[in-house]
Amino acid sequence: MLLDGASLWFRSFFALPEKMTSPDGRPVNAVRGFIDTIANLVVREHPSRLVVCLDLDWRPAFRTELIPTYKAHRVAAPADGENPGVSGSGASGSGIDVEEVPDTLTPQVDMIMAVLAAAGIATSGAEGCEADDVIGTLAYDEATDPVIVVSGDRDLLQVVADDPVPVRVLYVGRGLAKAEMMGPVEVAEKYGVPVERAGVGYAEMSILRGDPSDGLPGVPGIGEKTAAKLITEFGSLDALEAAAADPSSNVPTRSRKSLLASADYLEAARTVVAVRTDAETIDSGPDVLPDEPADPESLAELIEELGIGASVGRLAKALGWSMAR
Repeated sequence: MLLDGASLWFRSFFALPEKMTSPDGRPVNAVRGFIDTIANLVVREHPSRLVVCLDLDWRPAFRTELIPTYKAHRVAAPADGENPGVSGSGASGSGIDVEEVPDTLTPQVDMIMAVLAAAGIATSGAEGCEADDVIGTLAYDEATDPVIVVSGDRDLLQVVADDPVPVRVLYVGRGLAKAEMMGPVEVAEKYGVPVERAGVGYAEMSILRGDPSDGLPGVPGIGEKTAAKLITEFGSLDALEAAAADPSSNVPTRSRKSLLASADYLEAARTVVAVRTDAETIDSGPDVLPDEPADPESLAELIEELGIGASVGRLAKALGWSMAR
């Protein structure tokens, strides 16, 4: 099971009230919600291995150099005296864009990482890459166990596959209670792309329609339904572009003009939209779910400091731990 870490702790933060605090008054709503999410997923899906995948770079240069608008609207405004696009946490001059994150969520991410380390739950990231790229790489490399990706981000539907192992996406965009398990058949049925290449077809459809939430303009005049129809009819984005360049083909005139005018965007978007499958991951340790906490003392200290005993207790129960009171 591969968890899209930031997607899930953002959801936890906004789903639970900030009045959930530690004994010293710090909000721990995201911490509690994220731990409870892992516990619920373990009970629901019974994974033997689990990795929380991290954004070590949420807006990678290899994407923004091709499409500068990529996630540009999510960049935090600089504080007084800071350079635009530069971290306000001591990285002055680094040129690293800082994502706009609620002030009370940022410290909770460190708390979550501390809990994961003490519990012995694996994390994985890759320098210069998003969590999507880590997930894409780990799913692509897996040749033994079925894979379930858990995210509220539809972009990851492109990783669904049946071979060499089943790869499914548990889409939690409407919450865990209404989660949808998506494989090639479900993606094909829902989005109208060819089932035999549903993952790639979904990515190509996304390129054509664009995605305002990621700053991707898309091809003018081509929405989701038209994009899916064109991909299905011509078989692939490459074949569609070749047909658009052929005056004798039956590509509709309006779409043909837009496709030809968008050639530069389409070339760039292939790299920007596709999740990487070759990221050099940095793993915290083995991904087998632990049968006991990695650092019981640290975990006990975090429970007391953060007041998260109930959530850790649910996680312990899900993992079959016998924790001394």
